Amino acid sequence: MMPVSAEMLVRGRVQGVYYRAFAQQAAQRLGLAGFCRNLPDGRVEVVAEGDRDVIEALVEQLRIGPPRAKVEDVEVHWEPAGHRFKDFSIRYD
Repeated sequence: MMPVSAEMLVRGRVQGVYYRAFAQQAAQRLGLAGFCRNLPDGRVEVVAEGDRDVIEALVEQLRIGPPRAKVEDVEVHWEPAGHRFKDFSIRYD
């Protein structure tokens, strides 16, 4: 299967509730590479590269989130993998 890249924009109560750590742990368990970060508008951006079915499994976990989160929507944008990442990290930029 060809690797793909997905940018996921998560909306809801997702900042200040350990959402990025949750996303990182889920992505690492699935063997995905990429990053997540808070956006100024209150959303969390998650970028992951790997097999599409594995990323889809991550999307399902992101729709649930950690206990204190309230996910309203996960918007997913697909594109070919750019092979830009070695691991999955949290960015603070």
